Amino acid sequence: MERLMGGPARTPRGGRPRADARWAVCLALAFGGVTTVLDWASGGLTVGRADLWALLAVVVFTVLRPPRVTAGGGWLTVRGLVRVRRVRTDALAGVWQDGRIATRLLLWDVYGHRVTLDLRVLVADPLLWHELDTGARRSLERGTLRHGTEILLLLGRHLDDTATRGILGASNLE
Repeated sequence: MERLMGGPARTPRGGRPRADARWAVCLALAFGGVTTVLDWASGGLTVGRADLWALLAVVVFTVLRPPRVTAGGGWLTVRGLVRVRRVRTDALAGVWQDGRIATRLLLWDVYGHRVTLDLRVLVADPLLWHELDTGARRSLERGTLRHGTEILLLLGRHLDDTATRGILGASNLE
């Protein structure tokens, strides 16, 4: 499928998505463990109730698991809890930034597809930003991107500044 859509998939390689997934696993295990131990300590633990606590721990993990973001030549996909959403970055119609604290980027293409993306994902993985930026530039050249070009410019500057600070901090030149 990726070959038909314009290239191989690129997934986040930054530490943030893995840390969020680990955090979801830890919280789910803690929830399952604490509820099972408390139920056992109260003397009411049965096999059925232990299964219920395990099932609820799986539900907690499923809800807390961060969405998986992949990108390739001209597309970006977000796999969430229930849905898989894909947008053509080379046919973007608009970009919208939502929120000030937990900032999200809303992308929609000329085909009516919409994707909501947490900006921390782009900060964590510059390759995803590169794919989005390349697709947005193509959309701008084709004339389909009519809303949100200034958001992408500001976001690009912010991500470049963040990357520069990270490089300078890692090399002790700050």
